[in-house]
Amino acid sequence: MTLAYQGSARSAEEQARRKRTRKVVMASVAGNAMEWYDFFIYGTAAALVFGELFFPKGTDPLLGTMGAFAGFAVGFLARPLGGVVFGHIGDRYGRKLALEWTLGIMGAATFLIGLLPTYEQVGLWAPAAMVLLRILQGAAAGGEWGGGVLLISEAVGGKRRGYFSSFSQLGVAGGFVLSSGVFMLAQQLPQDDFMSWGWRLPFLLSVLIFGVGLYIRKHIPESEEFVQATKTAKRGMPAVEVFRRYPRQVFTAMGLRVAENGGSYIFLAFALAYGKFLGIPNDVMLGGVLASMFIELGTLVWFGHLSDRIGRRTVYLIGSAGLALAAFPFFWLVQTKEPVWIFLAFFMGNTVCHAAMIGTQPAYFAELFPPEVRYTGLALGHELASVFAGGLSPLIAMALLRKYESATPVAWFLVGMAVITVITLLLTREPPREDSA
Repeated sequence: MTLAYQGSARSAEEQARRKRTRKVVMASVAGNAMEWYDFFIYGTAAALVFGELFFPKGTDPLLGTMGAFAGFAVGFLARPLGGVVFGHIGDRYGRKLALEWTLGIMGAATFLIGLLPTYEQVGLWAPAAMVLLRILQGAAAGGEWGGGVLLISEAVGGKRRGYFSSFSQLGVAGGFVLSSGVFMLAQQLPQDDFMSWGWRLPFLLSVLIFGVGLYIRKHIPESEEFVQATKTAKRGMPAVEVFRRYPRQVFTAMGLRVAENGGSYIFLAFALAYGKFLGIPNDVMLGGVLASMFIELGTLVWFGHLSDRIGRRTVYLIGSAGLALAAFPFFWLVQTKEPVWIFLAFFMGNTVCHAAMIGTQPAYFAELFPPEVRYTGLALGHELASVFAGGLSPLIAMALLRKYESATPVAWFLVGMAVITVITLLLTREPPREDSA
């Protein structure tokens, strides 16, 4: 009788744990997708319309796009600051509270971009306002990723942490798919209508996204691992503690981010501008990005699962070394101007190489830091690298294209970023993992 009762109790507890895990996973994916939709929509618009509408270009069509990508880079400069601020809130007052703030700031900034007057209407006030709102977007994004990852990784842990944690990246990839899809729909308007007001629609839509995202995040439980850690943790400054006790882990995370983050923004932002430079229709390039990212929703989860089986380092090495090998073929395929080869190029870059890194990254990074400083540690390692990798890579690539009128230097740039991550992997060990399921 007693054994039957104990077995029933364990079964009920296991069912409750699984139900809580499913709820956290779905809430994290949905919330992340809505927030990263807001962040990615700028990159798409910067490649296709912002150079003409907000930044003076003179007689050089590439110069305006470079100005738009400079605004893109400024957002990344704010991400480490957001990581420190929201990491502190997340490590001291809760993951949920930090994520509610990041969502609110991101939603407001994106909505306001959709209301901005253009350069033709107000002159330099237009790009100045755009850059200010981009800074707010960057600060919010700097606090978003770590919290979204921890909602899942701290809820599951154990032998399947890689698999479940990879679902947090579905929100990142899903946000890009959603933003690209909405932008493609807006582009179906007549060109004059799209350039005058149609481009604003994807930004104004963020007010609806904010409402849905906030509702979801209000109804998720706080991380139990965080709650237990705060009972015994010392109440110092998380950022100070991270740099004092875990500097190697921060630099490891930064090195791992270079190929993933820098490479992804070459494929997601610069490639659209490069296609425009070659005279390829925007729909073809956006279609290739959208299709490859949609398929990546499945492959990144598979790579997360694979990292539980063969190790985080091994899977991450597949992605980073693969990026170095795919750099030149990517541009060769795009230069054919044939949709099927363009899709294959994006499939290599996004669906395989990027997916292997981004699918493994959440569990890999979470295992580098203890719970009491984990939010801040993840945010700093993740966002400091983003300034130099994702933030500057489209701008550097555009400068190389403008100077040499060739993608060859950009391909070498991709190889260089991949090599930095490969070297980081070779100099680090596999992070320790829990044995519990």
